[in-house]
Amino acid sequence: MTHHHDDYQRLIRQHGFRVTPQRQMILEAVRSGKGHSSPEQVYNRVVKKAPALNRATVYRTLEFLAEQHLITSTDVGTGGKVYEIAEQEPHHHLVCENCGKIEQVGHGLLERAFRQVEREHGFKVKSNHLALFGLCSECRKC
Repeated sequence: MTHHHDDYQRLIRQHGFRVTPQRQMILEAVRSGKGHSSPEQVYNRVVKKAPALNRATVYRTLEFLAEQHLITSTDVGTGGKVYEIAEQEPHHHLVCENCGKIEQVGHGLLERAFRQVEREHGFKVKSNHLALFGLCSECRKC
């Protein structure tokens, strides 16, 4: 669910939380990454504007923003979570284990599988940002 700057503030307040300067800076740092950003990348962007901000605050705030569904987090095989701004429609990723290429996949394809899992197992899938690992079409040719 892509949001405008004013939407971030409104959504945080709607959930009963304060809009702090740190939350605003960290959210802006994720947005400015234009895709997946590691916590360290976000920290490096934020510390340029607020040198006193520590890593622990950035990490905690990233988790908070993910819980509020303003950003999404996933593991794309880079050794830790990466974050990006939540889009209107959830999406997932195909990650090539050979070349590292990441391809975005719409939610519709996996949503059917999620519903089938719920029907067959009574398990409600809550993930809206998933990474599937394998080999891309180019690497499969080799």
